[in-house]
Amino acid sequence: MDKEKTRILVVDDEEIVRDSLAGWLREDGYSVETAADGSSAVDRIKAESWAVLLVDLKMPGIDGLQVLEEARKLQPKASVIIMTAYATVDTAVQAIKMGAYDYLVKPFEPEELSLMMDKLITQQDLMRENILLKKALKQQYGFRDLLSKSPKMQAIFELAKVAGQSHSTILILGESGTGKEVLARAIHAESPRSTGPFVAVSCAALTETLLESELFGHEKGAFTGAILRKKGKFELAHGGTLFLDEIGDISQKLQLDLLRALEERRFYRVGGTDPIHVDARIIAATNRELKKAVEEATFRQDLYYRLNVISINLPPLRERKEDIPFLVDHFVDQLRAEMAKRVEGVSAEAMELLMAYHWPGNVRELRNVLERGAVVAKGPIIQCDDLGLPPSEGEAEPDSSDSLKEMERRHILRVLNEYHWNITRSAQILGIDRVTLYNKIKKYGLRPDDETSPSEE
Repeated sequence: MDKEKTRILVVDDEEIVRDSLAGWLREDGYSVETAADGSSAVDRIKAESWAVLLVDLKMPGIDGLQVLEEARKLQPKASVIIMTAYATVDTAVQAIKMGAYDYLVKPFEPEELSLMMDKLITQQDLMRENILLKKALKQQYGFRDLLSKSPKMQAIFELAKVAGQSHSTILILGESGTGKEVLARAIHAESPRSTGPFVAVSCAALTETLLESELFGHEKGAFTGAILRKKGKFELAHGGTLFLDEIGDISQKLQLDLLRALEERRFYRVGGTDPIHVDARIIAATNRELKKAVEEATFRQDLYYRLNVISINLPPLRERKEDIPFLVDHFVDQLRAEMAKRVEGVSAEAMELLMAYHWPGNVRELRNVLERGAVVAKGPIIQCDDLGLPPSEGEAEPDSSDSLKEMERRHILRVLNEYHWNITRSAQILGIDRVTLYNKIKKYGLRPDDETSPSEE
């Protein structure tokens, strides 16, 4: 850890001792603050994040052991060093048993403190790297990594576990940002095909011609620019799982080609004449209402039935708000590991705003909002203003006079206007892809000159 980002709180009732210790530590490059007694130390531990607490044992009022006890409750990741001029084995053992990192006997030399701090920071860095390594090793997206306290989601996880043990095709339904690909990866990781590849394709991101080549591959010379033979995603997924995201966006021609490939378990590369046989488990996902698309004849009924062998419907975040604090903790841990900036959590007021918001972009939007908050936050705690959420929308749930669709329309228009109708940036902020954003603009008839007030219909 960068010493400048290592925040240390020195707690001692003797001013000369406080100032001397703070001076030594600042000379070593640390960020240091002081507290004159145990009571003010506890207040600062409640309000701010610390890496190390250097605490005197004997102080009037709240003593060092009491500060240690409170620190273990409020900031268990902080390391506490006890200082005492009354060193006894009993005192040292008691402090260590209560969770102190170590103790120093007064008077001590600056070099002794510097050595202990170097050792402590090295240990903290190793622990942090160990945590990150464990997370990286666990990045197989098993069901143990899916985060939810919602009974509805737990039931979905149980269904997904059972479905994962079969070879049947799975259709995952849900709004953009609900975690369809994360669930698909978890199903693959817990399936008999877990040692095979997991290959993902976004069907909404490519034109019909490019998507056909992406799925089935092409032969050399099949079209202008095809200078080499290319294997398609179906071939690459042999022995594993092929995840077809946004399956509801593919053209009628590709729907027919895909149906044939699923039924026959073989296909032809673009420009090819030899059949390619594959053994890949198909997991498809979409944020569209496929039943309605079938009724409107925009999606083939036979393909729908072929895909919909096992259907899993992921609920939007607004229907499982009990998961928000859990997800916030998880994403804050991720951001702390990814960013050079120290991030410890969100304020109580910010959590209230997060809980009240309706989340049109679901879990992906929550992650984006927290990342924005972490970037602009002035301290380790993310505040309401850092989140960039509109207070008027976060204050209450929508009622019968203000539908979720209308709130979504307002929010999308507000973001578009704020980012001057930059589609790519607006989609990132909303936690959806560009195609989905274009579809919503068309659905709601949005225009750059619109205001955020409800449209007249």
